[in-house]
Amino acid sequence: MRRLASSLSNDGDLATAPGDLFTNKFQRIFSARWSDQAEESQMDDADEALVRQSQSGDPKAFECLIVRHQRMIYSLTYRMTGSTADAEDLVQETFIRAYRNIGSYRAVSKFSTWLYRIAINVCLTWRQREARRVEAHADWAKIAESSGANGESTRAEIECGSRAHAALLKLPPKQRAAIALTVYEGLNHSEAAKVLGCSETTVSWRVFVARNKLKRWLSAQSE
Repeated sequence: MRRLASSLSNDGDLATAPGDLFTNKFQRIFSARWSDQAEESQMDDADEALVRQSQSGDPKAFECLIVRHQRMIYSLTYRMTGSTADAEDLVQETFIRAYRNIGSYRAVSKFSTWLYRIAINVCLTWRQREARRVEAHADWAKIAESSGANGESTRAEIECGSRAHAALLKLPPKQRAAIALTVYEGLNHSEAAKVLGCSETTVSWRVFVARNKLKRWLSAQSE
């Protein structure tokens, strides 16, 4: 993954200082393997406490928030981009934006919902779709090559997953976001609506339309 070039200064602004202690910790966090998330019900209270500490200028508290939510945001950005490298870059951008705007968080919604909203905005403003598709296909090819000894069933699963993910990337960004949040991330339509800044009815409609498109495309490929 490309290394994060920015660091946090004492006044909370981002400054270019590659040797900064916080930068080094930030890089180690993102280079580590994604850890298992704690139960959501146990995270909320701890999140709020860490947010308050972050708002008071404690960078270590924000590092803890990164560790707790990095897998969740990576999963979302990967579903939106189809590229491991680009997904990791967007995870970093999401947390940089979150740090810059942590003072604006008012606990009207859960911290995870607020973070999801930032990640979605980062993904929707990113404009290199063709490059992402090429990189995604290359990723799947590498996986297929490395798992050749696992038998035909594994190969079939990879091919099926590849087709499904390629179909997901063909969706318009807002429909793709609705599917990524509700199907892959497990949010209900009300929670997804808060993330996307629209009504629950709109989310339901986007999911309905997107599901029909995916079924149609995948059925055509199977035939």
